[in-house]
Amino acid sequence: MKPKLFVLLALLCIALSCNVEPKHQGLPIIIDADTANEVDDLFALVRAVEEPSFDLIGITSAQFHTSPLASDNTVLESQKVNEDILRLMNRKDIPLPLGSKDALLSKGEPQVSEASTFIVEHARKHSPKDPLHLVILGSCTNVASAILEDPSIIPNINVHYLGFWHDSETNEYNKKEFNSGNDTLAVNYLLDLKGLQFDVMTATTSQHLVFKKEVVDKHLKGKGGVSDYLVDRWESYERWWTKEDSEKLEWIMWDVAIIEALITPELTEKEVFLTPPENTQRNIEVFTKIDAPQMELNFWNSLSNL
Repeated sequence: MKPKLFVLLALLCIALSCNVEPKHQGLPIIIDADTANEVDDLFALVRAVEEPSFDLIGITSAQFHTSPLASDNTVLESQKVNEDILRLMNRKDIPLPLGSKDALLSKGEPQVSEASTFIVEHARKHSPKDPLHLVILGSCTNVASAILEDPSIIPNINVHYLGFWHDSETNEYNKKEFNSGNDTLAVNYLLDLKGLQFDVMTATTSQHLVFKKEVVDKHLKGKGGVSDYLVDRWESYERWWTKEDSEKLEWIMWDVAIIEALITPELTEKEVFLTPPENTQRNIEVFTKIDAPQMELNFWNSLSNL
């Protein structure tokens, strides 16, 4: 009787396990990044790769065609930097799907790419109880395209966007911001989309996270690998939008702010606001405050073993 009982118990365990939703080892995220556009994107990606509480499913590349430094195919520039970072960090296990080279042509027509298809594929594996988190560090092209390809994924995703300016006292929005300007149709499509979980780390809030070059050098310079890659990027990048701080002694870490907010939400304040008046009126969440000093401390602590 004992062997039969053992077999019955084993079969029961298998049957029960089939009805249990898969558990992730960390927050399941895909990061969509216009990495070659600036400097802070690189720091944000290295932070995310090093974060043990993330289940980093992939990093997709995004276009940034409005930059005066833009090539004919900016998404390939972002792709190369993404590949460099993961090679230097010895993380060949993280997929790097290529995004669209162009912005949306219309609100109803996706720019299908490896990135948008990758997002759809993984979003279908999730559910409202276990959503996939999509973090947009640049243009919204790839995420908007994924939803246009398959709107059924909307309940299965939470979208976190780094973009536009916002006055939390008056709830006034200013979309004349770099990320938003690289695909105005896509960002408005996401704002209009009822049922989409959408929060925003605005430029207004993230601008308070500022790194100093002397601190960066202290932690990274001369260590080789991805550490010196970050330093070299800071030193060699041409900051075209301002003539202030020509020696680049400081840099706003816009993208790092949204990554740190996902890792440690208690370092932030977030409020519910109505979307801009020109968009479908619905509630979205907006980060209004961050603890910038603690975010920076956490950043450097996480990179201590690079």
